[in-house]
Amino acid sequence: MSGHSKWSTIKRKKEKTDAARGKVFTKLGREIAVAIKEGGGPDPNTNSRLRDSIAKAKMNNMPNENISRIIKKASGEGAEVNYENIIYEGYAPGGVAVIAEALTDNKNRTAADVRHAFDKNGGSLGATGCVAWMFDTKGLITVENDGNIDEEELMMAALEAGADDFSNEGDIFEITTDVTVLGEVRDALVEAGYHLDSAEISRIPQNTVIPDPSLYENIERLLDMLEENDDIQNVYHNAEMEA
Repeated sequence: MSGHSKWSTIKRKKEKTDAARGKVFTKLGREIAVAIKEGGGPDPNTNSRLRDSIAKAKMNNMPNENISRIIKKASGEGAEVNYENIIYEGYAPGGVAVIAEALTDNKNRTAADVRHAFDKNGGSLGATGCVAWMFDTKGLITVENDGNIDEEELMMAALEAGADDFSNEGDIFEITTDVTVLGEVRDALVEAGYHLDSAEISRIPQNTVIPDPSLYENIERLLDMLEENDDIQNVYHNAEMEA
């Protein structure tokens, strides 16, 4: 069942500085707050979206007190969380498809920032739906391959819990699921004693493109500008670039 995922070949690993981690916490906090408003209240036992957001925050080492404070603030009387979900789609240089998911309280500001990032780096912001069809929305779980995990046992545990696919990508194992069972598979693997690097809903490209190396700098700068924007929660692309 290996070889189906292209995800590990296009992920860009970044050093998590204190500033970068603080930005991640801000975005995770926004996800938790929106999950409370739109997912059905502050109880993770009855709000699966909130449960998934909390699990994601913990995997990113957000302290429990931070999570509790965000939940209390977001669910307090009179609390207003006026974030809007907006999806931006376009192309980076070389025909690279890019999707940026935003949670914003000012869509005019965010749209201007996103357009500037594309324009400044030789890309083009497109209409809704122009590249989304190139990606599959899946649950994606990753586990570090540190040499101490029995691949067969992990694969069987994942598949028995309801996963769709399993692949060994060298430094990590990747498990894909239907989005509706992501939480169940995640919880089953944690209960089985596995340490998960990540478990979240992702947009996985059906195919990748290999841009000319001369375009790498502009592509990476565009992706960086999007990822560093406080309003942008997730950035997906289908570029396969050599390190």
